[in-house]
Amino acid sequence: MKKATRIVCTVTNDLNYDQRMNRICSTLANAGYDVTLVGLKRKKSKPLLERPFKQKRLPIIAEQGKIMYLDYWIKLFFYLLFKKADIFCAIDLDTIMPVYYASKIRGKKRAYDAHELFTEMKEVISRPAIHKMWNWIGMHTVPNFPVGYTIGECYAEELKRKYGVSYGIVRNATILKPLQLPLKKDPFILYQGAVNVGRRFEQLIPAMQYVDVPLVVCGEGNFYEQALALTKQYGLENKISFKGYVPPDQLTHYTMHAKVGITLFEETSLSNRLSLANRFFDYMHYGVPQLCIKYPEYEKINAEYEIAYLIDDPTPENIASALNKLLHDEAYYNRLQDNCLKAREKYCWQEETKTLLKTYAYLAAH
Repeated sequence: MKKATRIVCTVTNDLNYDQRMNRICSTLANAGYDVTLVGLKRKKSKPLLERPFKQKRLPIIAEQGKIMYLDYWIKLFFYLLFKKADIFCAIDLDTIMPVYYASKIRGKKRAYDAHELFTEMKEVISRPAIHKMWNWIGMHTVPNFPVGYTIGECYAEELKRKYGVSYGIVRNATILKPLQLPLKKDPFILYQGAVNVGRRFEQLIPAMQYVDVPLVVCGEGNFYEQALALTKQYGLENKISFKGYVPPDQLTHYTMHAKVGITLFEETSLSNRLSLANRFFDYMHYGVPQLCIKYPEYEKINAEYEIAYLIDDPTPENIASALNKLLHDEAYYNRLQDNCLKAREKYCWQEETKTLLKTYAYLAAH
């Protein structure tokens, strides 16, 4: 009996909460590959959840910064140097160096999975020395990863321009499941995702003064306390409720019953502007029209299936106006909802896996 092709994927995330990697690794494992996902072990890391693939955590001596990277890279390099595998996959630039050198020394096949335009992220470009370092790492390694994939067409175009690589598209689309739209007797607006700087809460919260439907915020992040303070400042405690971190099954319930979804970002970097958020597909899959920032990836999909009100100047007044149109223009809302139900048939994980599986089948065969 032929042995299964062994794939090792490498991340710097908490393995329990990286939904994209859990989905990718599960898909590959279910297709017959022997998959191991490697990440780092933090002091507060919770026990690993059971998955259909293998998982490995490498302990680190520092939680962040250069020492963390150096320590993790050395440990990951030696782990890969002796790990039985056929294909190594680096996820983003922060694991690419050990993957590149271990695969080169051992003569193993390699792939690159670009979740971000790493050198164009705000936390990188805002620090010149750090930006210069990551730029060098990218130019030194990515051209030597001719096989790879990324989350959207805009990222693929930028990777082609910068590194000369032609990557496939594997979007973070939601798994297509049967759906029966519920009656929404108590309508609410939903924000799901990280409550972070750059997510437009400074505009969204004051906008709620002019909207007569409550806002539910599911998520935590580095702007959580400020968001609570802004809500109190505008006297909106009875209109905006913060649920904190919500487990996936409960989040699905909120998403399904929401009247309108929110997908708003500031243009803090090129990586941000060209991104394609998971929540965009989550709202789509549960038939929830959304207020969405007018960035290229969303424009492309919305031109094909109008599922969102796209906004390019998200002032509090413009946000309120857009939300009120979604909430009170019944014909407009129904059109967007019907389009969500059509779009979800095309933009779903079952379609995205075709490119993913084709990529690894090619690597396994060549």
